[in-house]
Order: sequence, then structure tokens, then C-alpha cells
Amino acid sequence: MSDAEAKRLAHSEYWDDRYAEVGSDRRVHEWFRSFNDLEPFFDRHLFQVRGPETAPKILHLGSGDSTIPQDFWRKGYKDQLCVDFSSVVVETMSKRESETEGINWKQADVREMDLIPSESVDIAFDKGTLDAMIHGSPWDPPDDVLDDTGRYIREVFRVLKSDAFFIYITYRQPHFIKPLLGCGGVDWDIQVDILGGADGSFDYYGFVLKKLSPPFAASTERETQKLDSG
Repeated sequence: MSDAEAKRLAHSEYWDDRYAEVGSDRRVHEWFRSFNDLEPFFDRHLFQVRGPETAPKILHLGSGDSTIPQDFWRKGYKDQLCVDFSSVVVETMSKRESETEGINWKQADVREMDLIPSESVDIAFDKGTLDAMIHGSPWDPPDDVLDDTGRYIREVFRVLKSDAFFIYITYRQPHFIKPLLGCGGVDWDIQVDILGGADGSFDYYGFVLKKLSPPFAASTERETQKLDSG
């Protein structure tokens, strides 16, 4: 894919055309591994940590027509919100799953999720959405990549509760992705699992990002403890 073509992936018009071309009765593609491929990873970092009995609010970021929300629903997760900036796929999925209680689709740009209150989400999930904003040199990303990815990551950080976490699946090398995930205005604890490629393909990576306390708040707490003990 040329750099010009890669730039188009960050625009809703490209995806509207793509989903409209495929039609409402077929799926475009399951990006970056299927649920079956990822189930062991989900088991370690989601199912065993925040089981369905805890009723977590799950946010699918750039959900497209992925089956992952339905796969989670079958596991018992019945409070899921899927957002995508393509009006075509949101309409398609809303109709396709109209009888599935517990999964809702909304049109929204993940770089500006005004419809989602701050600190209201327990688990955020991305499989291919951040990657669609990336083009150009991975060593020196263009300004528009830094702007798009920074706005996105800060929005994810904003909507997550203090004890929430962000699961991100990518094929990109961690040393290129970590600087984008660690943009200004966020503070994460980052864990990375190597997910072996299927059928001999290259490796994928599963990131689990947890919010850290704001440095100022942590500093204030330490100072308070000193005063109390002094």
C-alpha cells in the first residue's frame, strides 16, 4: 500500500465507500486476527480479570463489522458500546444485531468522543483502529500521524475509569508504537504480549495499558504522608 493510500484509512469517506461496496449482508474483513486466534490472550487479560459477572462497560473503538463484540456477548458481556466514524457500517451493524440486547452501535470519531462521559468505561478495545491512523516513516512519524494518534489516545485515556484498562492489538513493532501510546497528557503502565502469527505469518502484539495516577496527585499524596508522619 502506498503512503497516499495509507493516509486515506484515517478518513470516514474511505470506509463508507468500502462498506457500501461490500453490502450489508457481508463483512469486509476481520482485521488483525480472529476471536479464536485471540481467545487465549483475552482469557489472560480480560476473562480472568474482569469476568462477565462484574458487568464491565466495554468500548469497542473503530469496531467496524468485527465479530468481536458478538463473541464477547456470547461470553456473557452484555454492556458493550461499539463506535465507528463510518455511518454506513454503524447503520449496517445496528440493523444486523437489532435483536441483540447489550450491544449498541454509535457513530463517533474516536479522536473526539464527546458522546462518552469521562471515566465511564471499564475496558476499551482496539484492533486496527490506531494502525489506520499511521503512515509514513515509523522512525519519524509525520505531524498528522502524531496529531491523530495523540488526540485518539488522550480520548481513550479520558473515558477510562481510574481502574480500567485498554487492550490494543497490532502487528507493528512495540518500539515504534510505544511512543505513540505514550503521547503527552497520558500516563500508562504498559504490558506487551507477543501473539504468534497464524499459519506462519509474522507476529502480532497484544498491549494492555492501565491508567497510572497523575504525577501531581501522587506527589501530593507523598507530601501529605510526610506531613502526617512528621
